[in-house]
Amino acid sequence: MSVLSKAAYFWRSAAGGLKHAPFVHFIAVSTIAIALFAAGLARGASHVVDNLLASLGGEVEVTLYLAPQLGEDEVHGVHTRVVELSHGEVTVVPPEAALKRLKQELGDLGEALSELPENPLPATLELRVPEARRSPAALAALAKELRALPGVTGVDYGEAAVERLSAIARALSFGALVALVVVLGTTIVIVAATLQLAIYSRREEIEIQKLVGATDRFVKAPFLLEGLLQGLLGALVAVGGLWLFGRLLGPTLGSLFAFLLGPGVAAPWVETRTALELLAAGCALGLGGSFVAVGRFLRV
Repeated sequence: MSVLSKAAYFWRSAAGGLKHAPFVHFIAVSTIAIALFAAGLARGASHVVDNLLASLGGEVEVTLYLAPQLGEDEVHGVHTRVVELSHGEVTVVPPEAALKRLKQELGDLGEALSELPENPLPATLELRVPEARRSPAALAALAKELRALPGVTGVDYGEAAVERLSAIARALSFGALVALVVVLGTTIVIVAATLQLAIYSRREEIEIQKLVGATDRFVKAPFLLEGLLQGLLGALVAVGGLWLFGRLLGPTLGSLFAFLLGPGVAAPWVETRTALELLAAGCALGLGGSFVAVGRFLRV
């Protein structure tokens, strides 16, 4: 029997197995589709959350309060030193500009500041930290270095907010990983169980094949292909569901996130790379379940 003949036989046998027990395979395909659809939604939501954290993290600025007695040249010297230490964008805010900004932020109440005998606000430096140094540990180390500079009386960078954002990101990543492991494990078990039922329904055919000298690989191959087809069909259903989800609810969600964080935050729910990854994952799930099934049931 040639290689092409064997391959054709295996694919016909696998397709016939799907037709022989449609309800059993429908359960397996539906399980894979639901798992991959949930994984695709989680992937899209994770992307949006990452953009959210990056956007919020980008708004965190380090403010340095300078001593009132510093002259213009000394302020320029501190500015230069801060740029060298942080490699970020530093803006000098004179006391007059700080007071004017405060008046605008207070609105009608800001007029009361005009009655002050002198400007109580010091000159400040506003530092926009590079993305690579926005982690809590890096910001804390940078703030320690900045506080040690001559002429700097205080440093504020919203430490509590940065740590809270970092904790949220870690919790989301850990939760997504645990959920993924549980869902994938459960899916493989269900696929293996349904395929075992299909194998059991064809036990007489398997016994005849073994009696006439069929090898272990020859007996296993059609069932492995059945699992592969199950995974492929489930992945196609999941990709179609994500595409439909993006068409129906994507514009609404995109408008919501654009309102909160600006345009470009919400990404398409089904990208080419995501679709290919889901197809590969579906095939892997189907093959994994079929390997478990033939290994436990056939014992060949």
